[in-house]
Amino acid sequence: MASEKNFFIPPATVCLVETFSFWLLKLDYEIEGIFMNVKDKTAIVTGASSGIGLSTAQLLSKMGAKVALVSRSKEKLEKLSNEIPNSIAVQADMAKVFEIKRMVNEVTERFGRIDVLVNNAGVGYDALAEKIDVDTFHYIFDLDLVGPLAAMQQVIPIMRKQGGGTIINVSSAVALMNLPNNGPYASIKRALSVLSLTAREELKNDNITVSVVYPYITLTNFERNTIRDVPVPESELEPRGPFPPDTAEYAAQKIVEGIESGEAEIFAHDWIKNRVRGNPQ
Repeated sequence: MASEKNFFIPPATVCLVETFSFWLLKLDYEIEGIFMNVKDKTAIVTGASSGIGLSTAQLLSKMGAKVALVSRSKEKLEKLSNEIPNSIAVQADMAKVFEIKRMVNEVTERFGRIDVLVNNAGVGYDALAEKIDVDTFHYIFDLDLVGPLAAMQQVIPIMRKQGGGTIINVSSAVALMNLPNNGPYASIKRALSVLSLTAREELKNDNITVSVVYPYITLTNFERNTIRDVPVPESELEPRGPFPPDTAEYAAQKIVEGIESGEAEIFAHDWIKNRVRGNPQ
């Protein structure tokens, strides 16, 4: 019978191998630079059961990414997961921090890593500043701002350990405007933008890119799902604005462009960017 030999590997060698592996992962991100190739990457997309989130998940899957579909709608997610290649359904309420923690843990256990986080889940709230219901505002605050923050806090250590990653926070064009009745939603989305750009500076040395996307009015059920203190006519529930609404697929393309380019801010249209820059043309 052949005798078994126990080989001793010095701790210094183990440390060297672990360090080398880390820098290989880090180099992978640096070679891709700010041009991330989403093929074979693992992405979390929140609000993935419909609208922009669903279109983003479908596009990422089509481009070869592994996608975690996150939403409160368990049955719908499971159905979609059967239709979208390389995807899993993870039920979570993005207004509840403990569910966000569970969701990230579940995705990590399933895929082993997280390369991309798309914080898309959210709901609108229209009200005059004088009439804002504080309890409703708290709910929107938890879902549209605290939820994305909690998700970021959960994935950042994972991305740092693996050598990098990308976080996309979906804001709104209304965050860049001062429109009557849009104060509650616009103020929270503006806060999300500031949080995103601040985190971008804080995490750049970790090869973690944080970007913010500003979609325009989109042909989804967002308007119908928006919370309103004052009822509005049925005709006003349809997306409308000074320019034709975008499709969810168009908005998804902008999000993926942000993942690939690593730009700090991605605007749905140049006129939105020009408005920010002080040029209304």
